Amino acid sequence: MPTTEEVLKEAQDLAKTNPKQAEVLYKQILGQTVAEDVTTQEKDAALRHQESALLKLGELYRDQKNAQGVAEVINLSRAFVSSTAKAKTAKLIRTLLDFFTPIPDSQKIQISVLLDNISWAKAEKRIFLKHSLETRLVGLQLETQQFKSALALIETLLTELKRLDDKMILTEVHLLESRVYRGIGNLAKSKAALTSARTAANSIYCPPHLQAQLDLQSGILHAEDKDYTTAYSYFFETFENLSAQDDPGALGALKYMLLCKVMLNLPEDVTSLLSIKLATKYAQLRDVESMRAVARAHQNRNLADFEKALKDYKNELSSDPTIRTHLSALYDHLLEQNLLRIVEPYSVVEVEYVAQQVGQGRQEVEIKLSQMILDKVFHGVLDQGRGCLIIFDRPEADNTYGAAIDTLEQVGKVVDSLYAKTVKIA
Repeated sequence: MPTTEEVLKEAQDLAKTNPKQAEVLYKQILGQTVAEDVTTQEKDAALRHQESALLKLGELYRDQKNAQGVAEVINLSRAFVSSTAKAKTAKLIRTLLDFFTPIPDSQKIQISVLLDNISWAKAEKRIFLKHSLETRLVGLQLETQQFKSALALIETLLTELKRLDDKMILTEVHLLESRVYRGIGNLAKSKAALTSARTAANSIYCPPHLQAQLDLQSGILHAEDKDYTTAYSYFFETFENLSAQDDPGALGALKYMLLCKVMLNLPEDVTSLLSIKLATKYAQLRDVESMRAVARAHQNRNLADFEKALKDYKNELSSDPTIRTHLSALYDHLLEQNLLRIVEPYSVVEVEYVAQQVGQGRQEVEIKLSQMILDKVFHGVLDQGRGCLIIFDRPEADNTYGAAIDTLEQVGKVVDSLYAKTVKIA
């Protein structure tokens, strides 16, 4: 009869060629009970083999994009982890949960599994594991835009973590809190939460990956305030940090850096930025090419090219809410500049003609022109009866009233002075 180690090796060999049979063998190992009369060394070896089988089965389901299978493995692991150290348990469950990451549309199953395991950890009084799982759950709720549930869980977590003084998880939770508040548009609370995260991080050793996430969030919030220069410096710190770790998140930080250059009206710097040593390995990727196309369109002030870039690279430019928001503002600015260039030579111009020149619908152009008039970008009025825009010369400021008020103030001072002297003489 083959040993457990031999069965494990056979299952590993079959994983690529016959995954069904490999699955059966892994489950066979997990179903074995360790005899009471064996030595401690033999017991440890058996537990080690079961742990390997557990992880390999999880990997098998991950490669098959089987989210339900991964969920079953995590539930199976409970019987196994009851006999292991608490720290090792937490690491094992976190590793198994990471197998969900490459599986598309698995958030719902992940949330269900997390809620189930949080209840189990609470019943087993595994507080560290419970906090770790709850932190992950907040991240998923943020990802699925369940902001209200996320904030409620964050509030509970912060109360418990402050009592335990667990600065590491406290930093992570405050960072998640900042991201949630930013998601609902409350920038003031988002900044306050980020400040709390940095305060907690300053009192401990902050791992490079967590420091990169703090810098990334700082950059995002500065970009929201239109401070693209400071945002760029934070994104650059994040990019350097993640590149050193070969983290895939480095690509996202690089895209944000390119976005800042475009928003600063420096699209020509995009090419030079992509020539630096750290960025060269990303230069030919589709994500970077999308930002390059946007930069070219902005440099040429070409609205049609800008729209084409947004259409051709829809996934790359629309999936990220930060890039989507700022490019929307940039598109609005570019439309405004194009409209100004077209209407500038005229005193009266047909709205239909303006719409044709910018390649937009008449209604959209009318709305934008109305907004520009209200914002005093230029002076004019829309005559909707005739379907035309009437543009006025910029009125020159008349200083007569201001000068008259200044003169009266001076006269008032003279009268007051004369009155004071009169009082003294009397």
